[in-house]
Amino acid sequence: MLTLIIIILGASFLLYTLLGGADFGAGIVETFAGKREEVTISKAIAPVWEANHVWLILAVVILFTGFPAVYSSISLVLHIPLMMVLLGIIFRGTAFTFRHYDVVHDKAHKYYTFLFRISSFITPLFLGMVLGAMILGRITFDTSKSFYEVFMAPWLNIFCISLGVFSTCLFAYISATFLVGETKIERERKMYVRFSKRFMLLTIFTGFIVFLTAEFEGYDLLRQFLKSIPSIVMLVLASVLCPVIWHFLNKEKNKTVYLRIGVGIQVTLILIGWFYIQFPVLIEMKNGEQLTFFNTQAPYATLEQLLIALLVGLVLVIPGFVYLFKVFKIKSTK
Repeated sequence: MLTLIIIILGASFLLYTLLGGADFGAGIVETFAGKREEVTISKAIAPVWEANHVWLILAVVILFTGFPAVYSSISLVLHIPLMMVLLGIIFRGTAFTFRHYDVVHDKAHKYYTFLFRISSFITPLFLGMVLGAMILGRITFDTSKSFYEVFMAPWLNIFCISLGVFSTCLFAYISATFLVGETKIERERKMYVRFSKRFMLLTIFTGFIVFLTAEFEGYDLLRQFLKSIPSIVMLVLASVLCPVIWHFLNKEKNKTVYLRIGVGIQVTLILIGWFYIQFPVLIEMKNGEQLTFFNTQAPYATLEQLLIALLVGLVLVIPGFVYLFKVFKIKSTK
């Protein structure tokens, strides 16, 4: 039962990274592409951006119900970056809604666009910083420590910042590759191909930086990685896919489905590799204590009811979700 709940939690995190990441990445790509791509990008994300938040909500519900000690620890010590994540989600959604559906394009339109683009950076940056704080091992509940030591130091450091930058580049890479299939205009298609290549290289570069900053902060991430054969295999496979995706990007008629599948597999491999390093740890504490799936799980009766609710919810949500994408995405990119 616990294993199935963990699998659903991992799947929801993966789906939000891919689908929600593509949405936030669209705002990042638009920032560099300029105003002329606003219409294409808005049309690409308008039908699905709200639905993609389902997976984030699902992950939060699982943590809150199934692993309450982890949820309370994160929400207490990391409340500042989490607040920034939520503000980014709220501001981005609000700005996009007013910008896309407002019947009159007046002076306020440029402010909506500015807020949409800025908030598209904020959420992935601070999501990565939260993840970094969970694994770095500086979280403490020692009330004798200062406000900075308890509520700032765990996430405001070079490792967490570099992981946030990596997340931002990854989201932009996902989005740029997905956007290749969202337009039939040759000029736009070539531009998204260029952005996809650039963000692929930036993602690789920032990935190396994450390992370097981990060493700088005293977190031996490289050693843990080299000790995990599955993680090495996942990284090698993800790396092998880079020239494959590059090849399809260079083709005169890009195979959209192949590009999206390739990026989806890459992200999946990266997350699986990270999972093998971390499992079963969810939070590394400063005092050496570890909050894991096993020592923070809710009582059996709670997990049982949670699993039933999850299975029923997935049965109701997934068909509608698939139909939504079939109508607005699969048919439109054939």
